[in-house]
Amino acid sequence: MEKSKNIYLDYASATPIDVSVIEEINKSLVENFANPGSIHTLGMNVKNKLEKVRGEIAKIIVAHPDEIIFTSGATESNNLAIKGVLENYFKNFQQIPHIVTTNIEHSSVLEVYKYLEINKLAEVTFVPVEKNGIVDSKKIKKALKSNTVLVSVMYANNEIGTIQPIREIAKEIRLFQKTFKNKTFPLFHTDATQAVNYLPIGVERLGIDLMSFNGGKIYGPKGVGILYVKRKTPISKILFGGGQEIGVRPGTENLPLIIGVAKALEITEKVKEKESERLLMLRNYFIKELFNSKIFAEYKIILNGDFMNRLPNNVNITVPKIPSDLLVLELSARGIYISEKSACKSGEKTSSYVIRAITCGNKTICKKNEGSLRFSLGRKTTKADIDDTLKSLDLILAKLKKWYN
Repeated sequence: MEKSKNIYLDYASATPIDVSVIEEINKSLVENFANPGSIHTLGMNVKNKLEKVRGEIAKIIVAHPDEIIFTSGATESNNLAIKGVLENYFKNFQQIPHIVTTNIEHSSVLEVYKYLEINKLAEVTFVPVEKNGIVDSKKIKKALKSNTVLVSVMYANNEIGTIQPIREIAKEIRLFQKTFKNKTFPLFHTDATQAVNYLPIGVERLGIDLMSFNGGKIYGPKGVGILYVKRKTPISKILFGGGQEIGVRPGTENLPLIIGVAKALEITEKVKEKESERLLMLRNYFIKELFNSKIFAEYKIILNGDFMNRLPNNVNITVPKIPSDLLVLELSARGIYISEKSACKSGEKTSSYVIRAITCGNKTICKKNEGSLRFSLGRKTTKADIDDTLKSLDLILAKLKKWYN
């Protein structure tokens, strides 16, 4: 078997860390080792550096420094956003809260809501997305109730790359608040982990109250996340210990990683526009060549998700009748690395719930059990990489044709 050069097309799972980010982290590991909670000079110096970086991140997302909370990653940020809001709610209200979300959220959001629902801690409405993978903002509005405490809709889907109408949903929520003369609820949370690289992240313009993302998806370090919490948003801690992070997230802050994510975010904002345009051209070329190929046409390959309203780096397809994990392994053997679904769920043997959601709709029983392949492009992706990938996929499908056709 002819092995291609290593071609990494799994940037939605994890990005390689930028060299300049590594330099900043290494420098901080040497210089900023003291505990920012200490009152001696070294501790105060680290504390001042921490607050300086907090301010830099706040400026990029057009927020206030005291609205930035550092966590261990987007999963913790999502958990803190959801459970923290409900924890605060339970302290002040006796009524069971109602939550609105979609059926294709990241597992770190969906699993929290399923837990709350099963344990009767909240009533949850899972609004189904349309066949193109985008939720109708009017359906979100229709799902709202007088006791709706939280709406959670991801900015861009991690599997199919579809971009949700966050600003439109925010407008519907504000109009609903005026109707019920409630200035606090429903709160609006978005998981922006996949969106930060390519979409506007000014929080005021988006109209959100809480936003989660991490460093591992923006060419920064893993193990560090950010949660934006708008001022006056009622939220309580869900972990106990010290009083760090405005009393909401205890634990000694990891300044080197925080400096790393700040640097990565700074670089991302600088290259966002040009990189998005470059990747959009590569993505469209990929899709065009993919569907113009004779062998691909024979398999009746399906593009999952809306063609226009999707991230510029995302191509998600279904090859009917052929197991997606087999194709992932075949490509990997040729030095091409992709995913078959969300990396957080890749170990499970069931098909992607996101793909089932857009192919099966609201049907209780769905015979569709076909997988999908996610090609996610990044800063190092070239046209030659796309051509090599298409060539390899063509050869693989031709080889498998006699078994699966």
